[in-house]
Amino acid sequence: MSLGEYERHCDSINSDFDNESSGRSGPRPGPVLGGEQEELHYAPIRVLGRGAFGEATLYRRTEDDSLVVWKEVDLTRLSEKERRDALNEIVILALLQHDNIIAYYNHFMDNTTLLIELEYCNGGNLYDKILRQKDKLFEEEMVVWYLFQIASAVSCIHREGILHRDIKTLNIFLTKANLIKLGDYGLAKKLNSEYSMAETLVGTPYYMSPELCQGVKYNFKSDIWAVGCVAFELLTLKRTFDATNPLNLCLKIVQGNRAMEVDSSVYSLDLIHMVHSCLDQDPEKRPTADELLETPLISKHRRTSTMNEAPIAVVTSRTSEVYVWGGGKSSPQKLDAIKSGCSARQVCAGNTHFAVVTVEKELYTWVNMQGGTKLHGQLGHGDKASYRQPKHVEKLQGKAIRQVSCGDDFTVCITDEGQAFAFGSDYYGCIGVSKAFGSEVLEPRQLTVFLSNPVEQVSCGDNHVAVLTRNREVYTWGCGEYGRLGLDSEEDHSLPQKVEIQKTSNIVSVQCGSDGTFLLTQAGKVLACGLNEFNKLGLNQCTSGIINHDAYQEIPYTTCFTLAKKLSFYKVRTIAPGKTHTAAIDERGRLLTFGSNKCGQLGVGDYKKRLGINLLGGPLGGKQVIRVSCGDEFTIAATDDNHIFAWGNGGNGRLAMTPTERAHSSDICTSWPRPIFGSLHYVPDLSCRGWHTIIIVEKVINSKTILRSSSSGLSIGTVAQSSTAEGGEEEESERDSETPDPSRGFRGTMEADHGMGDRISATEAVADSSAASSSCPSWLRKELENAEFIPMPENPSLVSLASSESDKETLPYNELKGLHLASPTHRQPLDSAEPCSGQKTFGVPTACKCSLLQTEVERLHGLISKCLADQQVLQQQTNRLSAQLQSLSRRTEGSQQLEAHSKATQTSKEEMEADPKPDLDSDSWCLLGTDSCRFSL
Repeated sequence: MSLGEYERHCDSINSDFDNESSGRSGPRPGPVLGGEQEELHYAPIRVLGRGAFGEATLYRRTEDDSLVVWKEVDLTRLSEKERRDALNEIVILALLQHDNIIAYYNHFMDNTTLLIELEYCNGGNLYDKILRQKDKLFEEEMVVWYLFQIASAVSCIHREGILHRDIKTLNIFLTKANLIKLGDYGLAKKLNSEYSMAETLVGTPYYMSPELCQGVKYNFKSDIWAVGCVAFELLTLKRTFDATNPLNLCLKIVQGNRAMEVDSSVYSLDLIHMVHSCLDQDPEKRPTADELLETPLISKHRRTSTMNEAPIAVVTSRTSEVYVWGGGKSSPQKLDAIKSGCSARQVCAGNTHFAVVTVEKELYTWVNMQGGTKLHGQLGHGDKASYRQPKHVEKLQGKAIRQVSCGDDFTVCITDEGQAFAFGSDYYGCIGVSKAFGSEVLEPRQLTVFLSNPVEQVSCGDNHVAVLTRNREVYTWGCGEYGRLGLDSEEDHSLPQKVEIQKTSNIVSVQCGSDGTFLLTQAGKVLACGLNEFNKLGLNQCTSGIINHDAYQEIPYTTCFTLAKKLSFYKVRTIAPGKTHTAAIDERGRLLTFGSNKCGQLGVGDYKKRLGINLLGGPLGGKQVIRVSCGDEFTIAATDDNHIFAWGNGGNGRLAMTPTERAHSSDICTSWPRPIFGSLHYVPDLSCRGWHTIIIVEKVINSKTILRSSSSGLSIGTVAQSSTAEGGEEEESERDSETPDPSRGFRGTMEADHGMGDRISATEAVADSSAASSSCPSWLRKELENAEFIPMPENPSLVSLASSESDKETLPYNELKGLHLASPTHRQPLDSAEPCSGQKTFGVPTACKCSLLQTEVERLHGLISKCLADQQVLQQQTNRLSAQLQSLSRRTEGSQQLEAHSKATQTSKEEMEADPKPDLDSDSWCLLGTDSCRFSL
């Protein structure tokens, strides 16, 4: 049951429907579920609809309580063509990802029943909504809103080369928030280019284009006709063309005899004209979906608000440090060789070595192994020496290195120009030069195959390499065992080989695991190939809870890139494969894990075997994960609130767990994410491989902000500097912040003095300010010198600034004027020492203004000092009262205890006197501290 040559990687998506696959995947055991295996469950809610060939049922995913629809299709009752249509719908849905398109999550085959998991739309469909209007026309704004969403969805599928062929109100679904979702792709067809033409007669008659009715070739403009019919229904609440029989209907469509016309008194001529253009008899005169979106009627609604706040320019000083741990080193070790003058930009860990790219775009490498493991030139220094400290790769001097990736015993790096260099062991052909330089390449060698095809990204597994070029092509080479190269074979390749991937997949990232490879698409889909041991590629099918249908299918390995269907529920943005498990981050910052859980490396709080995808909560619940990396049975993650977490196997220092932090048992594994690294740090990059971890951490020590506004020209925000104590804690010098710090620093703002009179320069104003910094960069100084200046008003109010605080109170005018005239500022004569030329600007000499401002600043400083002193006194009084209160509480508690003890003593004494025990030792009835016990023997 072939789907066509144009869907190479989608053959593996539909491998469930045939015993043969385009990529070998090894034996597939039956649905045997172990006792420790956890299934993904679904709870049925209600049947949404039934048809001639199946039904759609609403389910609740118990994993996250979301609602989904499982669509069941009985293939035994379908013709061969209808079966192909059903399978075609899966292929198309798996490729598409758009806010206005029904999302595909999963599918599986149970005997002769095809089950597809889809997004649930809780608002019904557009057909029912039109019926509920009952002759009450939609408002134009609502019609434009619907039309914009429909055109956006059609534009998306047309960009992917897909012709829907059945756009109608019944196939346009809604959410409760009035969001459009275009669905039902059973009749859709993929065209290879914009000018391709289809010939088959399909679609609903009421929405068929004239070219379809005439039996001529058609293209994407046929969908635009259907969009016009839907828009016409929204405007009139009636079908565009109506007739009593199909023949008469086709005749009206070809002749353009519409059932009625749009009421021009209700809707604008622009909207009516746009709908008529979609219904043009000539396909070439109809607009494309993109042209519809660019029409003024829609585009002006799209740009609802273009008034954004002025951008905030931030000058930040950071401390950047690199730490490593693992391989027997439990405590993080700071690399002194990577200092602030040579800050790290990107780091990578290999099984035997580390690599760092600095902000100066230089490459440093050194070994991380313990013992006497033999090197193969993976450091790139021209020899096999074991350099224990970071050493600059001199052979790449003059090359602007942008990224580096480390394999088991080789290294590959790329430059800003997209050139690729490799060095190290070429045993499996990982250097990519057809072993032209022997089995060990000690110096960087350029891969000439990429001279005309620049490389965007590189990733290395243990013994293979994958790169993504700037034109979105994927190349792999090296060891081909288990099909990790995605070339539909297990052969090794010593030269880069192009992987046949559907262009519309739009690959944005490649990531290599130890023996597998992942591709990440723009839509957040994940394709994988290679060894799927422990389900670390996420390819296994494990579904239960569907009425009368359960599925468990294991894929040991696959030799071509296959869609990870269980990850389709999430829009994945980052994928991080490890040796036995994998972690991923979705667009919402949530962390997903799958694979082996033997040492708790999945972070789910236990060590049980897990079949599906795990959405982490617990310590990571509510946090956004920004970085994650997986090593050999452990995971390290960093969150947006500057915390670093570690979990899994803690042996050999993998979790940076000191002996005092370990449990008092022999078990050194932890299954819950545990915060490490002490104080808060931002993590630009981290990498784990084997037992080792290398990480870049940053702290903000100083930051300055420049704010622009239309009223005050330029204002300078001087940020409180936070000094780091030896204990690692930051002391905040100022906490009042008017401007949020995107770099997570601490900020307070102060307005700069603007030009007055003879136009004092902004640079001088900053220099005179006590908060100004002497280390002002040249570009900032130039910005200040060129700043705008607002002149003082003719009726200056500077003197009012120097008035006492009592002026601000509500007083009679006469009293207020008297206080104003009696203020010291008015009586203060000009200092003869001050430079005052006598020239007046707006009635006040420049020097006078400077003096008044200086006086006001000093007065404000005095007020601030007084407030701080008062606050300190109040704090001392509060502490003293708190201590007295605690003392009184302790005394009260002691009195209560003494009173209770006295009552108990009295009660015991009375009981002894009332009921003596002559046969027992009297000492056994004595109570400590009672006189009754002191008798003579």
